[in-house]
Amino acid sequence: MAELVIKNLHVSVDDKEILKGIDLTVASNERHALMGPNGNGKSTLLQAIMGNPKYIVTQGSISFDGQDVLSMEVDQRSKCGLFLGMQYPSEISGVTNSDFLRSAINARQEKPISLFKFIKQMDKAIQKLEMKPDLAHRFLNDGFSGGEKKRNEIVQMMMLKPKLAMLDEIDSGLDVDALRIVSDAIDEIQKETQMGLLIVSHYARFYEYLKPTHAHILIDGKIVVSSDASLIEKVDTQGYEWIENEYHVQVKKEEVSSPVSLGSCGAKKVA
Repeated sequence: MAELVIKNLHVSVDDKEILKGIDLTVASNERHALMGPNGNGKSTLLQAIMGNPKYIVTQGSISFDGQDVLSMEVDQRSKCGLFLGMQYPSEISGVTNSDFLRSAINARQEKPISLFKFIKQMDKAIQKLEMKPDLAHRFLNDGFSGGEKKRNEIVQMMMLKPKLAMLDEIDSGLDVDALRIVSDAIDEIQKETQMGLLIVSHYARFYEYLKPTHAHILIDGKIVVSSDASLIEKVDTQGYEWIENEYHVQVKKEEVSSPVSLGSCGAKKVA
């Protein structure tokens, strides 16, 4: 069983400490919802796990499947089974989706994937995500709408079959129908691979589709409360300010000035 274990993680960006001691464990086949007001460190956590050099780990440890993640380069983290569905996917003109994905798959295994098998798997993923049939031949995210970019991240996830997928507001930019399509695809690939999931979202409906097994609230660089999926409903109805009284932490007023429903802020971005 692949397990992500984070202990006392501190991360700085531009000499400013963002994460101030994160402890978190995500095991195979679990679904963890990571919530919190904008600008409190959710995206920073995912970027640090994946190895973005802008995010400097100053203290603590990250291990995955018994391996020291912090000692790995970014490509090694991907090869060992980590995947990040990005909040802002990059556009890469001149590189087709098929070339990108076939290279990524071949980098993970000793024997290159056969062209027939690759085409069959990619066609299946494209159909599952209800994307245009010419996706394989289009340049990576070039000219894509916001929703197409997010669905293309899930196509990549379906093809690469990671052991742990981290999804950073993968639902933003998706309409209701696309939200259901993406959720169904995530559900299908997890059942097939037993991968763990760490999901950042502000959208209650997305969590309703995915049915997380665990939920966490991250405030000012720390996970202040963890529970089951009932925590999502409490945040959806009461916002985050109740945490101040119950857990004696300060919610940043510039981020949340009044209780905000999860369902009403699905299009918001993490600062």
